[in-house]
Amino acid sequence: MNTLFDKIWDSHVVSSMENDVLYIDRLYCHEVTSPQAFDTIRDKGVKVFRPQQVFAMPDHNTPSDQQEFISDPVGRNQVETLKRNCEEFGVNFFPMGSKDNGIIHVVGPEKGLSLPGMTIVCGDSHTSTHGALGALAMGIGTSEVAEVLASQCILQQKPKSMRINVEGKLREGVTAKDVALYIMAQMTTSGATGYVVEYAGSAIRSLSMEGRLTLSNLSIEMGSRAGIIAPDEKTFEYLKGREYSPAGEAWDRAVEYWKTLHSDEDAVFDREVTYHAEDITPRVTYGTNPGAGIPVDGTIPLIEDVPEEERTGFLAQLDYMRFSPGERLEGHPVDYVFLGACTNGRIEDFRAFASVVKGRKKADNVTAWLVPGSWLVRKQIIDEGIDEILKEAGFELRLPSCSACLAMNPDKVPAGKLSISTSNRNFVGRQGPGARTVLASPLTVAASAITGVITDPRKL
Repeated sequence: MNTLFDKIWDSHVVSSMENDVLYIDRLYCHEVTSPQAFDTIRDKGVKVFRPQQVFAMPDHNTPSDQQEFISDPVGRNQVETLKRNCEEFGVNFFPMGSKDNGIIHVVGPEKGLSLPGMTIVCGDSHTSTHGALGALAMGIGTSEVAEVLASQCILQQKPKSMRINVEGKLREGVTAKDVALYIMAQMTTSGATGYVVEYAGSAIRSLSMEGRLTLSNLSIEMGSRAGIIAPDEKTFEYLKGREYSPAGEAWDRAVEYWKTLHSDEDAVFDREVTYHAEDITPRVTYGTNPGAGIPVDGTIPLIEDVPEEERTGFLAQLDYMRFSPGERLEGHPVDYVFLGACTNGRIEDFRAFASVVKGRKKADNVTAWLVPGSWLVRKQIIDEGIDEILKEAGFELRLPSCSACLAMNPDKVPAGKLSISTSNRNFVGRQGPGARTVLASPLTVAASAITGVITDPRKL
């Protein structure tokens, strides 16, 4: 009667007190949340307990136009501090500009560092991405990063379990990003607070691994501790031959174990929800949280359709975004487009974008940032000739970085400008002070880049 979450959690409990001491298989570190954690163990005279299980790389502050130098002194110091900490404590480090580098939540899966059945943590909320492989992956605080560095364990209260089923066949032009935006709109940004969510159903099984990574990435945006998808043949095919994946007999043994990682037929969840794939269309957000979304050809809700206790916040979001109740977003001019982030910076996302822009031209009014999630993704783009398709359409392929997902590097959207973005958050100022962000899929972003206005990709 165990859920997949139960199986992974229970097999990693070292001891139970009021909460559980949970063993951690993989700790990821980036430059923003790790300095204080390393300082903590240094001050206590403690070494990193199992440095071979810790992998670190800069990504948030990394420029996407060149990677020789970081001009911002705060960002430069964070990156240099991470390098020094990794050298001092013997932690695996993938430096900026190296073939191993990229966004940490893109690099982990593509290198086979994230595997089914693992417990994975990082001082970053979008650690939930790795749950797409059948791992329990959670974002943690800096003090908890120090716990894991020192002991390879973490003290945690076991969350509740929720299963979200999406049944049926996805419609044409609908991507995993649209599925995630739809679920968030239904659940609200706090609807899964306190839960680990397992995604299931025929529509989820039909998703590629890249699509599953996108969906799991966005789990945190509805408040959940983690999002997880049971591994299957697609998972095994994706992982086979990866740099850090098991090989030979170890691979065979691993797959036999991974095949047991599913919720039992009689498993009971604390909450279960079912959605129908046929109800999902390409989506965009209109507000300043990822749950404030509508179909791309729909209209922003009218004030009378919003619960009374939510109206003040609803109007504040629209005021910031310069939208109005009842307004259609389709056809609204855009200033910036961004393809990338740990949400949609993988090869499949660039293939999708290229499929729309091929033989067309970028709108003159649009500034476009197309940023691969890793150096491996960039190599794939070039090897497949996608870079030439992009170039002919008037786009420039940039260097791997978190880029315009968040305003911690040079790729900032200017105040007042409207960006349509494949990233994960549309918070106030997320892409730059005063910047306005509409979240969408790579297909919708591509269509909008060509027309210069928010565009339903199905119309191209």
